[in-house]
Amino acid sequence: MKVLYLCAMEEIGVQIAGQIRYPVGIQSFAAIREGGYLYVDKTSYVHRLISTGKYYFLSRPRRFGKSLLLSTIESYYLGRRELFKGLALDSLTDDWEPHPVLHLDLNADKFDTVESLEIFLSLWLVEWEHQFGVEVPECASLSFRFGQVIRAAAQTTGRRTVILIDEYDKPLLNAIGNEELADNFRSTLKAFYGNLKSMDSYIEFAMLTGVARFSKVSIFSDLNNLRDITFQNDYAGICGITSEELERDFKVGIHTLAQVNGLSDGQTMSQLKEWYDGYHFAYNNVDVYNPFSLMNVFAANQFDNYWFQSGTPTFLVRVLEKHPMQLRRISGFRIGKQALASAGVMTGDPVVLLYQSGYLSISHYDSEYEEIELDYPNREVEESFLKFLVPYYTTLPEQESEFANSDTKTRSLSDQRIIRLAD
Repeated sequence: MKVLYLCAMEEIGVQIAGQIRYPVGIQSFAAIREGGYLYVDKTSYVHRLISTGKYYFLSRPRRFGKSLLLSTIESYYLGRRELFKGLALDSLTDDWEPHPVLHLDLNADKFDTVESLEIFLSLWLVEWEHQFGVEVPECASLSFRFGQVIRAAAQTTGRRTVILIDEYDKPLLNAIGNEELADNFRSTLKAFYGNLKSMDSYIEFAMLTGVARFSKVSIFSDLNNLRDITFQNDYAGICGITSEELERDFKVGIHTLAQVNGLSDGQTMSQLKEWYDGYHFAYNNVDVYNPFSLMNVFAANQFDNYWFQSGTPTFLVRVLEKHPMQLRRISGFRIGKQALASAGVMTGDPVVLLYQSGYLSISHYDSEYEEIELDYPNREVEESFLKFLVPYYTTLPEQESEFANSDTKTRSLSDQRIIRLAD
């Protein structure tokens, strides 16, 4: 069965270290499995999703495996069982009947004008309308057309439609600081995404991912059927790599990395933890490593700031410039559990933004007072923040900043390269 799949296609390059092929920059589950790349089995999470619910939302920082997760779900619903041979899902279900899949990745455009979003959505609606034989009036709205595609896909195939939307919030994040543009984007997306509720009888499964949590974003004010798994313990490891997975699946890579850098395997594990571990996506739950950084360090056999070098979102800098705060307030910042869970990136709160963007993570949870302490997750993020974002962020005079003295932490940073702002 054909799938209409829209994604920001990155150049797929093979990175080989020893005999292991690390999928650096590859977000396609099929490409990883067919190309013989290392794959950390997350398919038990996929089974849990498809067997216990229908509508989901997940927030994670950029380059943390959201796109690969949706690609894995897509492959399952296309009935491509051969890709799952030897993985958990192959033995967990016998239902491999294909469904029509509409997979939309909004990371594929910059969305800097009202027309850019409308054209982007319309182009893919035209493709879907052609595939499923949908005829609509020229004056039909984008939301109406999307609803007709969902209905037609289910009716023409005899199987309900699967909808996967990656980086659903990209237009809104790009419009931060431009209220008029943001209002237009909100209006368009609210109606468009509203089909996830109004077309329920034609939908088998739907999942949206992004950076911003939906609860405070007005485009979801009428869409109350999404289950937010962002903070749920059962899904804390759905994206990223846990310590258990690292020790299980990267033994060869760890040993090779140790030899190249003149370290023992134990010292290498300690270095990996210091550089790339420390993310927590649930209260009092497992540590998670940055998957993008791990794949890069094993491919290159060199410790470095890979995640930050891949590009810092411009929206982050815009918010930090507009809402400065004291630097000392960042590390060890305490926030109420409900406040963090309900806050959205569109509130303009820089601390919430830094958390949702991956520059801060949960370091401690006080169950008595239901308060969360946030801090830098690891060395990679802290060094990157100090070298690039502090100039946009701090309101402290230079002599008062805890990082301003050249004899303190700033001087001790091992990586002194200049990192440019990238989209």
